[in-house]
Amino acid sequence: MFWTYILPLIASIAAVSIIHPQLVKIALRKHIVDEPNARKFQEHPVPTMGGIAVFFGIAVGMASLCFSGICSSFFVVIIAMLVMLYLGTIDDILDISPLLRMLIQVLTVLLLIYAGGYCLDDLHGLWGYDSISWYVAVPLTLISVVGIINAMNMIDGVDGLSSGLCMLYCLIFGVAFHLVGYVGMAAFAITAFGALLPFFMHNAFGRTSKMYIGNGGTMLMGILLSVFVMSMVRTDDFDEFFDARGYSVVPFTMALLSIPVFDTLRVMFSRILHGGSPFKPDRTHLHHMFIWLGFSHVGTTFWIMGLDLAVVGAWLLSCRLGAGVDAQFYTVIVTGLIVTTGLYTAVKAIDHYFPEQMQRFIAWKFRAKPKREGIFLLLQRFMDRI
Repeated sequence: MFWTYILPLIASIAAVSIIHPQLVKIALRKHIVDEPNARKFQEHPVPTMGGIAVFFGIAVGMASLCFSGICSSFFVVIIAMLVMLYLGTIDDILDISPLLRMLIQVLTVLLLIYAGGYCLDDLHGLWGYDSISWYVAVPLTLISVVGIINAMNMIDGVDGLSSGLCMLYCLIFGVAFHLVGYVGMAAFAITAFGALLPFFMHNAFGRTSKMYIGNGGTMLMGILLSVFVMSMVRTDDFDEFFDARGYSVVPFTMALLSIPVFDTLRVMFSRILHGGSPFKPDRTHLHHMFIWLGFSHVGTTFWIMGLDLAVVGAWLLSCRLGAGVDAQFYTVIVTGLIVTTGLYTAVKAIDHYFPEQMQRFIAWKFRAKPKREGIFLLLQRFMDRI
């Protein structure tokens, strides 16, 4: 079992490390880049083919397990990821309409449901329901998975954020799958973690080697995280493992993905209330707020990862206090709203009522922001050279 995890981990890290510099050169040569504008933070065009590197790493890592027969059971998942990668990469280049993008996402989820058997068909006691009918499960799955895909896509706004969050999720999912003996899915999660690691380092700390994960990368990770969620929900072993400890599967998965989901819902509802399109980009996400406050990109990434873990911690505390599945679910909702909508609203209110104090804080934060010197400069040079 040790090599079942270590082999794909090493293979995925090595594959991305090798292909990443080549993709940067190709993207710059063919001008497949993200251009700077008033909404974005970069000053120069940045390559957007990171999703291809991550997918390549996952494919190589899982291929290293083919001798054990593990990888063959994930054929449908790989196909779904490939469709999302292709869709997102074309969107990066040609800017596909939101309606067409969503239609292809729905068709891809239907492929997972009917060809792979992945479905949210069990609420595990939430509101008194366990197994639910197919007529309810399919629409629920479509809404949930498309929502997760687009939440991961919309959270990708600063260096290292989407890949950092996905690394955190893959690591936690991998540990959870390992604890219940679901070795294949645990290996898949660890492989994805390995593929994301070198990309994250280049994205967060590199300069000339920096590359964005792009819509292709966020969409393929969104579909993969959705597969992890559906696998937890439909696996009876999780019921036995969680129930024995007073935990519930549904609130756990919701807590883990809380920041992308709740922040995306907040932003989309805000856009609709102001008469705009829910898909029109702006600067109202939580990560935009942290950047405005003077935090660095890496600092913003780790703060948001910390907020995500805080929601998981609140869920875990409710479990330890003996809360039932409904109470755990409501705890996640309330905590998720507090750390997204509540935090964003509070900061804007402070800026409105105490503008001078807020400006002094922002000025101090910008002065205290870590500079690209010392260990950070050494790390940048190292990432740019490999």
